[in-house]
Amino acid sequence: MAYAIFKTGGKQYRVAEGDIIEVEKLDVEAGTNAEFTDILFAADGDDFKSGSDALRSAKIVAEVLEQKKGRKVIAYKYKRRKGYHRTVGHRRRLTRLKIKSIAA
Repeated sequence: MAYAIFKTGGKQYRVAEGDIIEVEKLDVEAGTNAEFTDILFAADGDDFKSGSDALRSAKIVAEVLEQKKGRKVIAYKYKRRKGYHRTVGHRRRLTRLKIKSIAA
């Protein structure tokens, strides 16, 4: 089974062909393809490649399925004996991808 590890949005993802993943928001329209060239590791059975020299021409092509917001994350701030408490929250913006091909 071929898989690769690549980096986008400050995080690393392990993917294989056909996987559906959610990454930090990319500035790409839904229905188009996105290419990733910052690949850290690629493996196909017993054969594997790592390092910038071996993966210089490697790329991952993914189809953008949708742009969406993630689940709400709530943070609660509190200081004891001061009467201070605040509730803040946010929803991350995400891009859902389907991995089409891994070319190492």
